[in-house]
Amino acid sequence: MNVGVVLGTRPEIIKMSPLIRELESRGIEHDIIHSGQHYDEEVSDIFFQELELDEPDRYLGVGSGSQGEQTGKALIKLEETFRELDTDIVLVQGDTNTVLAGALAGVKMGLTVGHVEAGLRSYDYRMPEEYNRRLSDHSSHLLFAPTAESKRKLVSESVWGEIYVTGNTVIDACMQNMEIAERKASFDFDIPEHFVLVTAHRAENVDDPEVQKNFIRSFEDIDTPMIYPIHPRAEERFKTEENLEELSEIENMNLVPPQGYLEFLVLMKRSEFILTDSGGIQEEATAPNIKKKVFVLRESTERPEAVDAGYCEVVGTETEAIIESVSDFDMKTWDPKGCPYGDGKAAEKIVDVLKKGSECGLSFRIY
Repeated sequence: MNVGVVLGTRPEIIKMSPLIRELESRGIEHDIIHSGQHYDEEVSDIFFQELELDEPDRYLGVGSGSQGEQTGKALIKLEETFRELDTDIVLVQGDTNTVLAGALAGVKMGLTVGHVEAGLRSYDYRMPEEYNRRLSDHSSHLLFAPTAESKRKLVSESVWGEIYVTGNTVIDACMQNMEIAERKASFDFDIPEHFVLVTAHRAENVDDPEVQKNFIRSFEDIDTPMIYPIHPRAEERFKTEENLEELSEIENMNLVPPQGYLEFLVLMKRSEFILTDSGGIQEEATAPNIKKKVFVLRESTERPEAVDAGYCEVVGTETEAIIESVSDFDMKTWDPKGCPYGDGKAAEKIVDVLKKGSECGLSFRIY
């Protein structure tokens, strides 16, 4: 079997890194195919070097564009690449346009498609990612669900593929990459002994001037130093609405440039708790070597397992609710359950499924 590992964004590289290492360690033929959805080639290469991974075998340079344009470009280029590389199995991860394009290209070519992190649902139809993850699940032959709850959702939707509960590779990544982070992370700002980590970047939040104001009023109420690695687009939106100066002048607020993955791992590990609208951080915070409380600045989450385990609390975007939840949190008495996303061996379990199929003489081409 020849496995095509498809990725296109930084979170996908992070979550696929344990799988790439597992395929490499077992001597399984594979190609790393980078769509270029987020990064130019030079930046992407640096990121692979930081994680001590081989550089991609193919870089497709899809770039930015509208939802349809980006997905279409990726689909065309991935189809060409699978044919050139004689790919048998396509592995995609998550819910980006690259994921949907990879799944569609693979299934239309008669290849076996495996969706890593299958079964996540937010039921928030404002988010294009919700459509990507649903369509990818229904196009995949192998569905690697991170939790039993994810499997339940897939079963309820009558997906056609085989479902395997494996845990989430993000936990593998946190546990594998923290050692690299402790060696390589560097900061050009001072990190206080006690601080709150803040991120807010989603369009439905930072594009809304009222939500911006709500966040500012909420942050003003926090008496612990805050570190906010602000995304350039979020910074521009705050500036456009004339709220950036007010945000930067909050007494305990330290706005810093976006941080690399290794630096961010260290920040999560050292923080008191986290305020975020990110999806991935809700998972990473549950890793045994991070274990942090997360206040989710959204109206919904596709990670209900993290909520049920006591790691995450969906507080919305209203000032009063955010302040009340943060004020009630006591780190000394906080006692979450075990990590809901597995034991850090998700990549091993996924490759076990692929290898078992290969050893049984099964064809990975559907027709």
